Amino acid sequence: MDTRNPRRWWVLVVLCLSTLVLVVDGMALTVAVPPMSEDLGASAQDTQWILDSYILVFAGLLLTSGSLGDRFGRRKVMIIGLLLFGAASLVATFCTNPGEVIAARVAMGLGGALIMPSTLSILITVFDDDERPKAMAAWSSVSMLGLVGSPVIGGLLVDHFGWESIFYLNVPFVVLAVAAAVTLMPESKGPWQKPDPFGATLSAVGMTALVWWIIEIPQHGAFGGRSWISLSVAVLALGAFVVWEHRTAHPMVPLGLFKHRDFSGGSLSLTIVQVGNGGLLLVFTMYLQFVLGYSPIKAGLAFVPLALAGLVGNALGAGLVAKVGHRLVIQVGLVVMAAAFALLTTVEADAGFTVPAVALGVLGLGAGLAMPAAIGALMGTIPPEKAGVGSALNDTIQQAGTALGIAILGSLLASGYTREMPEDAPEQARESITDALAVVGDDPGLVQVAREAFTTSMSTTFTISAIGSLAAALLATLVMHGKKAKAQPAALAKPGDGPGEERGEEERELVG
Repeated sequence: MDTRNPRRWWVLVVLCLSTLVLVVDGMALTVAVPPMSEDLGASAQDTQWILDSYILVFAGLLLTSGSLGDRFGRRKVMIIGLLLFGAASLVATFCTNPGEVIAARVAMGLGGALIMPSTLSILITVFDDDERPKAMAAWSSVSMLGLVGSPVIGGLLVDHFGWESIFYLNVPFVVLAVAAAVTLMPESKGPWQKPDPFGATLSAVGMTALVWWIIEIPQHGAFGGRSWISLSVAVLALGAFVVWEHRTAHPMVPLGLFKHRDFSGGSLSLTIVQVGNGGLLLVFTMYLQFVLGYSPIKAGLAFVPLALAGLVGNALGAGLVAKVGHRLVIQVGLVVMAAAFALLTTVEADAGFTVPAVALGVLGLGAGLAMPAAIGALMGTIPPEKAGVGSALNDTIQQAGTALGIAILGSLLASGYTREMPEDAPEQARESITDALAVVGDDPGLVQVAREAFTTSMSTTFTISAIGSLAAALLATLVMHGKKAKAQPAALAKPGDGPGEERGEEERELVG
């Protein structure tokens, strides 16, 4: 008898819509920031806060919101997040100064933190082991399409309707997702347990400080200026969080998951992959616009090979995982990604778009294979009653990896550019290619030098990304189980449990 939810594929549509809300907003906003900053009279610091305030709240509250979903109901928490995100987006369209936009972005970050863990946790509880790879591939494909398509849509909307339209765009997505969730989605939650407010506070403080430290690296360095303060707070808070979660009788986060080889291997591999991918979007978008002279819309369209190849990789990976296991698919995908980054290192300032297009296609294929398989391996170890906080751990790992990639590769790009520029070039032109094009626009020779310096520095960052992808493949080989070791939910050790004791019968509530 088939005990699977008969509406599970409709549930997947709802989950994809909910994820799409966050992806489209994040990428489309990058196109809207310049005209929005000009219209609101925002300073560079204001603009930075408009972007960073969302990230800080989102990353800081992921673990807490995942735990709330497990306790109170994942559908309920996701719907609350969607409503909050949509309401804040609507409020943002009426903002008249940077402070109001920042406040709206903080509320959107809270809504996003409630949405994201719930989507993946519902997916792994609705789909069984046989169908989960296909569902994961579909979910990843929608995210990738949104990632690539939203800058193009955002550019068109900003050109025709102004920056406010970026926030309006979220509202119909939210309305549709909420209506579908209420109509089609079952509720799911874990068994009731005592809350862990101290653990929640430590995780929020620690993750916020960690992400803030990463954000400040390009400006102040890893240990310069105020960076050491935020790093110290992050280390102390997260260290205390780990100690507390091991000692408390009712931990918010099941740290015992990290004893499972597939969870640890998937987590670490995913982090390294996201470091490379996070840096790619930043670095390559700058190359397309400042070196090749693409408009924002054309730059967005340039990532179409990445999206299309990613869809192919997702489709292939879903079938291969069932036959050969997660580890081999992850290994192949990471090696393909490394080859793509290596190809990108050969790009020159006047090379045109042929080589980058091929490289982006190869990269999309590799990422399409590796990332859903890594997430599937990671999530396959999580017991259903901890699906929410387990999903939040996955989201936190990806957010931290992406932020690290942007910070580290962005810093390397900036320092490498300055090093490659001639010492007799204007000082402002040596700081960034943006400044160089602004101050030496009437000097074609120096403009070409700036573009070549940027491209050389970009090659260095992609070399590091290639090495990182190979390191992640090696890590997957050494840590993760092979085909014969099917991922099972990790036992969550309680204080005083011995290594041979069994976890009790899992409890889960599914109300259709």
